[in-house]
Amino acid sequence: MADPVTKEDGVAWVTGASSGIGRDVALRLAADGWQVIATARRVGELAELAELSKDLPGQIRPFAGDVSDKTAMESIVQRVEHQFGKVALCVLNAGVFKPIDARNFKADAFQSTFDVNLVGVANCLEPAIASMKTRGKGQIALVASVTGYGGLPTSSAYGASKAALINLAETLRIELDPIGLLVQVVNPGFIDTPATKNNPFPMPALMASKDAADRIVDGLASTRFELTFPRRFTYVLKALDYLPTTWRLALVRKLTGWADPDTTPDIPTGDA
Repeated sequence: MADPVTKEDGVAWVTGASSGIGRDVALRLAADGWQVIATARRVGELAELAELSKDLPGQIRPFAGDVSDKTAMESIVQRVEHQFGKVALCVLNAGVFKPIDARNFKADAFQSTFDVNLVGVANCLEPAIASMKTRGKGQIALVASVTGYGGLPTSSAYGASKAALINLAETLRIELDPIGLLVQVVNPGFIDTPATKNNPFPMPALMASKDAADRIVDGLASTRFELTFPRRFTYVLKALDYLPTTWRLALVRKLTGWADPDTTPDIPTGDA
């Protein structure tokens, strides 16, 4: 089985690093001494993040880019490996959440969601895997979500993209382990980030982003395939999958406030 990498093996690349989980993962890795390449679209936030790392054992270096731009991701890996060293660890976290009300279905939201959440990951994987396989060593963590376990209200596009990521991670684990690359999937529960601020339903066991980042980085030191937390919540969702589908869907409707059409929550608009 492929082993976890260390900071002596090269640099860490974190996408979606301008806020939320990605930001806190980058800071935790830098605190642990990693040289971190931070990628996101928001240049100002990346600059602030780099500034925060000045007093840490490791340094965060901003490389702005949109993961949906395949050429840009290839360029980042080339530039990083020319200037700072080989990419040893990838935490592919960039994602968007676009709430969808199925009663007012919009196909465009699926295109833009998958462009970032799934194709964006693939755009990063291509140059990363190409580099890692030449050395026979590397580690890749795909940040998916427990919404990938099964349907949840407003998450038809987001959940479908995360389910695809879980499937992708499983396939990569099978195919890349024999050549020395460790692949993991991260399935957080509800995390207090900009993406969850406007959720119109209860979010049990809501976790702070910094705590989630600590769970992720600690998990990267292991060979476990799935890193999921908080387990008191995510394991309940796993258990729901063992129920007959009709029962599971009825229970989700009740718990999320969608059982009664007269009290269905309003659906927020906009991206997160």
